[in-house]
Amino acid sequence: MNLEFNKNDDAMRLAVSQMKQRHAVISMGGGKKAMDKAREKGKMAPRERIQYLIDKDSVFTEIGAFTGYDMYKEHGGCPAGGTVAGLGYVCGRQCVIVANDNTVKAGAWFPITGKKNLRMQEIAMENNLPVIYIVDSAGVYLPMQDEIFPDKEHFGRIFRNNAQMSAMGITQIAAVMGSCVAGGAYLPIMSDETLMVEGNGSIFLAGPYLVKAAIGEDIDIQTLGGAKTHTEISGIADYKFDTEQECLDQVRRIMDKTGEQPRMGYDRAKPALPLKEASEIYGLVSPANNKSFDVVDVIKCFVDKSEFDQFKEDYGKTIVCGYARVDGWAVGIVANQRKIVKSGKGEMQMGGVIYNDSADKAARFIMNCNQKKIPLVFLQDVTGFMVGSRSEHSGIIKDGAKLVNAVANSVVPKITIIIGNSYGAGNYAMCGKAYDPRFIYAWPNAKIAVMGGEQAAKTLLQIQVASLKAKGEIIEPEKEAAMLKEIVDKYDSQTSAYYAAARLWVDEIIDPAQTRSVISEGINAANHSQTNKEFKMGVFQV
Repeated sequence: MNLEFNKNDDAMRLAVSQMKQRHAVISMGGGKKAMDKAREKGKMAPRERIQYLIDKDSVFTEIGAFTGYDMYKEHGGCPAGGTVAGLGYVCGRQCVIVANDNTVKAGAWFPITGKKNLRMQEIAMENNLPVIYIVDSAGVYLPMQDEIFPDKEHFGRIFRNNAQMSAMGITQIAAVMGSCVAGGAYLPIMSDETLMVEGNGSIFLAGPYLVKAAIGEDIDIQTLGGAKTHTEISGIADYKFDTEQECLDQVRRIMDKTGEQPRMGYDRAKPALPLKEASEIYGLVSPANNKSFDVVDVIKCFVDKSEFDQFKEDYGKTIVCGYARVDGWAVGIVANQRKIVKSGKGEMQMGGVIYNDSADKAARFIMNCNQKKIPLVFLQDVTGFMVGSRSEHSGIIKDGAKLVNAVANSVVPKITIIIGNSYGAGNYAMCGKAYDPRFIYAWPNAKIAVMGGEQAAKTLLQIQVASLKAKGEIIEPEKEAAMLKEIVDKYDSQTSAYYAAARLWVDEIIDPAQTRSVISEGINAANHSQTNKEFKMGVFQV
């Protein structure tokens, strides 16, 4: 191994370690005191509930762990968006699992909580996966009700989705282990089956205090809407249990008897491990995203037998396209090439930049994968499209539009991994969030922005300096340097993987060594879908 590899390896391992440390803090939810208080009531933590529910030794792919990261500081924060969620296996069936975290503001919904829950329902609807809700929530976080209540993608959309999923034949099971208040009370009742834990579980439109204020009636929580009330009197719940464990055991029994659905039929052979170690991936990419590397070496760290069949290998070299298998699944891979390469015309081409020929090649490859029903994997490390008179005169906008058209209209599953930079229109062309990837993940070193930090900071600095000079101010070099540093620091913080994950621009930040696993789980989920659309490109410039 060379010195550069070792430096990259050390830095990436440090970044992964930092990510895991931050995740450990997030996993504590509202903190030890809040967790201890919940345990006194016989409650498990949300991640404990999920681990008890899923099959032993199975994979749980968490989604949105960094949701809300560093947000809502004035409200005490909202770790993981107040909800723990992901893909897990229950009695061998892949499910979407959504668990409220009652230790975070009693499980109340912040604006980002709504966005996360809607994202989980979107995953279930796109992939035809059963949903298990583990309910323990005080409802909307009232100090921010105007940002969560009335709009199309706010709280009420959850119940609209409940209805639509039911009509689609998607199984929904709600295990009520704590509060389920106001509008939130509709979620378990719009699910197929509702289970409740006696003493802790409750469902009602208005709690005792509001009932007292509205109609003057004095009543306690359990009499108003506890498990006994709803299984013996109202009939809106189907089962009651003494403990959370018994409740989750029944969820497993229900899932065990649920019938299989038809599959999309994406090709899967017997899985084979890569010839390279997954950890080799750490040494290949600079965590600063400023060094060239051969993306084919990265690909060989996670594909079966490290075999990768390149498409048009000697043409359009700043995008690498080719066929491989990941954990047995056939995939088409579209990856930005950061290595500086020579074009067919003998010109040097910058790594990470999309040129006319590479856009043209990638569009054709995406069309081929749709023709053959092969899922697509995008590896993003892109600084944008090539600019300048030569590119413009050659029709870079036309070729870029062709690629965007192919990505936008693709009907096979698309899974995006941001392994480095994701800037400008390159983010769109390489299937960023706006282009509906089934799943989108980021490595800890990922950066997402309209342009690179250095270019953006210098542009913003020029604007600020010009404005101050127009007012007659004299800008000393020291002041200009301080202004530049302030801009760079702010811009860098807003381009980080954590900033993106907090706002759900990506589903999760992952250890690069997990790349193979998340791709496999994503295609397995997509294989459950029953939507078989025809691939059409529409009108584009040729």
